[in-house]
Amino acid sequence: MTHTIGIDIGSGAVKSTLFRTDDDGSIHWLAKRCERIRRRDPMTLASEGRDAVLADAGLAANDIDYIATTGEGENVKFATGHFYSMTTHARGGVFLRPGISAVVDVGALNGRAIYVDERGKVLSYKMTSQCASGSGQFLENIARYLGVAVEEIGSLSRSSVDPEKVSSICAVLAETDVINMVSRGISTPDILKGIHVSMASRIVKLLKVTGIKSGTALLTGGLALDEGLLAAVQEEMVAEKVPVEVASHSDSIYAGAIGAALWGAYRHEKLQELQQRAAA
Repeated sequence: MTHTIGIDIGSGAVKSTLFRTDDDGSIHWLAKRCERIRRRDPMTLASEGRDAVLADAGLAANDIDYIATTGEGENVKFATGHFYSMTTHARGGVFLRPGISAVVDVGALNGRAIYVDERGKVLSYKMTSQCASGSGQFLENIARYLGVAVEEIGSLSRSSVDPEKVSSICAVLAETDVINMVSRGISTPDILKGIHVSMASRIVKLLKVTGIKSGTALLTGGLALDEGLLAAVQEEMVAEKVPVEVASHSDSIYAGAIGAALWGAYRHEKLQELQQRAAA
């Protein structure tokens, strides 16, 4: 059997997972941990995440065969290897929901749509710019300005009656739009739903560019559990007549860390095969 740890260092949180892959190929998810960065050192959080999943699984450091990082984790000193986040989100998405055709990673700073095959191989992708207002950090900033807890955003958005769409792509200009909306007396639910509608429009455009024609797209990343965003994307798919189902998963935020752990197991297996051939 093989034990691997995947660590995904994002802009807003550090996610850690621990997996066991048996000799027959069966995969077992043993532990997980997520810590918001909040001005803390991501490298320290990565180390703490590793120790936490080891403790939760009842394993020692020398029981681990491979530690894989992704996202901004290429400088983690105790890691065995690093994987590009697009490939890890693709693999992690397929693990969470087998049979999907695409993964939409909506993170703190940007979003991207990834067209995948049944194994999680990336077929094509499209990414937003760093300045785009369709990001988790932008939404969190707006929520703070409106005096709304992040956990309330989704339910408030879904209670909207007349959403006010934000048209600006630039996050700075979009924030100005929101300030103007508040001064005009636009309600908080209508502002939040308007932001979700704007984000959903960009997400659907990204998906269409990848070439996906049907199937299911899984939301991953920090905004994957935002029920207001999910609803807005589903509505936009219908409006744009795109026959793709959009879904989320309770563990969507761990997709990158899951993919890193699983790719780490695959790489470890290949390295073992090479060593055996060399010794023969």
